Amino acid sequence: MSKPVKSANLRVLAIANQKGGVGKTTTAINLGTALAAVGEKVLLVDLDPQGNASTGLGVPRAQRTSTIYDVLVGERPLLTATVTTSVPGLDLVPSDADLSGIEIELGHAERRSFRMRNAVGGLREAGTYSYVLIDCPPSLNLLTVNAMTAADAVLVPLQCEFFALEGLTQLMRTVELVRSSLNPRLEIQGVVLTMYDRRNSLSEQVAQDVRSHFGDKVYDTVIPRNVRVSEAPSFGKPALIYDLKCSGSQAYMKLAREVVTRERARLRAGAAA
Repeated sequence: MSKPVKSANLRVLAIANQKGGVGKTTTAINLGTALAAVGEKVLLVDLDPQGNASTGLGVPRAQRTSTIYDVLVGERPLLTATVTTSVPGLDLVPSDADLSGIEIELGHAERRSFRMRNAVGGLREAGTYSYVLIDCPPSLNLLTVNAMTAADAVLVPLQCEFFALEGLTQLMRTVELVRSSLNPRLEIQGVVLTMYDRRNSLSEQVAQDVRSHFGDKVYDTVIPRNVRVSEAPSFGKPALIYDLKCSGSQAYMKLAREVVTRERARLRAGAAA
């Protein structure tokens, strides 16, 4: 497990998009790896019952003896469910298929939308990590609401395709709902354009449309379509470990630096206020 850092530095980001296939889990894995590479202490929480983030970090299902499911049902603290990955500075709370029944299992349990926030509260006190990334499922269900209730901000991977803005509008409504009823501090940390194909004029048009709607909330960094990034999960490795020099890995390194820069600017603004 990583050495303690200042607890005041902890920043919890929910990586969310209700649309599947937009590069959400790929972004969670590789952004987490890139943040660790620039010196941050990172915990990735796999909150998707498919467990793809766990698989992509080389944790087979047979080794997932403790998962985020155990944490949400109250059987163990979050820190005791973490596993060390092959990436120095990056730990994981894995997931498995048991998580798919959590909505029914919690039923009408009191404060069921706050399970993840309560779990993360222990991390804030422990001061072990500087970033917690929560990989949300591709739907707007109780798990995603839990992630947003626990998070300081939402990071939105957005595929450069025709229906991108339509899906983003729906996600923004959910963010507003969570902010108004469960987590007033929730904000949009940024929108990252993924699967960008410079040979396709549609990609550029979508990028322009998103930037015109959301302005500086959209990261300067764009994640390109890249075969090496697509191949990496089948080897149980982040793209940055599988092929650091490929364009996708380099883009995620740039994104990590941009995320850190934004966070430092936020802290400076808060200190000056």
